[in-house]
Amino acid sequence: MIRRRTLLTAAGGTLLGSALATGTARADATIAVSPGTSYGTWEGWGTSLAWWANVFGARDDFADLFFTTKSTTYNGTSLPGLGLNIARYNLGACSWNTVGGESMVASANIPGFKQIEGYWQDWNNEDPTSWAWKWTADANQRAMLVKATSRGATSELFANSPMWWMCLNHNPSGASGGGNNLQSWNYRQHASHLASVALYAKNNWGVNFSTVDAFNEPSSSWWTATGTQEGCHMDASVQSAVLPYLRSELNNRGLTGVKISASDETSYDLARTTWNSFSSTTKGYVNQVNVHGYQGADGRRDLLYTDVVTTAGKKLWNSETGDGDGTGYTTAFNLLYDFRWLHPTAWVYWQVMDPTAGWGVIKYDAGTLQAGAIETKYYVLAQFSRHIRPGMKILDTGVSNAVAAYDASARRLVIVALNTSTSAQTLTFDLSRFTTVTGGSGGLVPRWNTVTTGGDKYASYSNTFLSGKSVAVPFAAKAVQTLQIDGVTI
Repeated sequence: MIRRRTLLTAAGGTLLGSALATGTARADATIAVSPGTSYGTWEGWGTSLAWWANVFGARDDFADLFFTTKSTTYNGTSLPGLGLNIARYNLGACSWNTVGGESMVASANIPGFKQIEGYWQDWNNEDPTSWAWKWTADANQRAMLVKATSRGATSELFANSPMWWMCLNHNPSGASGGGNNLQSWNYRQHASHLASVALYAKNNWGVNFSTVDAFNEPSSSWWTATGTQEGCHMDASVQSAVLPYLRSELNNRGLTGVKISASDETSYDLARTTWNSFSSTTKGYVNQVNVHGYQGADGRRDLLYTDVVTTAGKKLWNSETGDGDGTGYTTAFNLLYDFRWLHPTAWVYWQVMDPTAGWGVIKYDAGTLQAGAIETKYYVLAQFSRHIRPGMKILDTGVSNAVAAYDASARRLVIVALNTSTSAQTLTFDLSRFTTVTGGSGGLVPRWNTVTTGGDKYASYSNTFLSGKSVAVPFAAKAVQTLQIDGVTI
């Protein structure tokens, strides 16, 4: 393994070095950035806190790594902070108390670190100041939420499942056949739990949730009693019944400024089906449509964008996505597809830390719960999250392998691009549609390089320069690069 990575590093370094030195690299593709077409203001990057924060929520080094851009040492390696600014907090569905002789029914297949303790533990009293509520629950995940907030992150509250006692079978992993599992007489109570936590967080944790989502992949049928995590099937009719309760419960607590997001369906196509099944009244309760990116490179992102943003005038987030490719290539590929066709204003990776190799950006052991290896995906994500920052305008590139973001106050254009080829390429970026393009001193264009197949992790270079209003950059096979072009005006 070490030898293979060494050979790839040498090959990539030689290719890039010789191309830059001689200027003989062939221009394999030209990408024109169009400042006249914008897809909104970027809100930011995020991660869901459960389940990794249930394990590591007390650690400041991870809070710094994920929620700041400063360099932090982890296991002897200095890592560039990812600068995530969105924390999604998972309201738990589990508790281990007994109420009237009834208790939670837990799946035999759910590991302890995926069981998130909820706050409303006894249905006999809805008063959050009463004995029925346990505000010391979920200490670790809550600690990371507070750490993220203190580092400038905004937050979203969501639930994988209602509290176990709201479920028909008292199992927060799902119904035996994967069907609806929220008791009809607890539609309002589910909304009340969410709203009460939002108010308590504001008054006691210093956390102001921007949005609240009552569902998580609710139309999917894989939430069963033998599942490996919390989950609850709620079809579109159930969702439509819960949403007005959520709005009223938030309003009743004075949280009129907290927006509602929905429905966190697992794929672009299913999100569109659910959204279009809602009545205009139901759609009126939803301020932001959340979708998960597990359809990968498939699905009609473009039609979802049209239905949600163009037609309905709602915000659109990719609120959860992930994949098992630790190189980060798949993440970059699908993320750039999102920028090209979905046009979200925020993007959230599911678990920045995960026990399954490749799924997180840092691995940990599910048995010992010890943090471990850094995935190359960490450095790939840094290319996007450290450079495309909140407040930037996302501009059109006309291609699915490059995104451009513009900071008007700094007169800075950032381009992040992926070479999807298995061979080296030179990508030329045409900036002729901008009014002025000067670059740094002498036309310098700083760049950062990550080779997903091995080599540069997050290497910075100061040897690339503008040629008029264009810049040509050699890319190793399957490399991701960020360009920072200053002195740009529209």
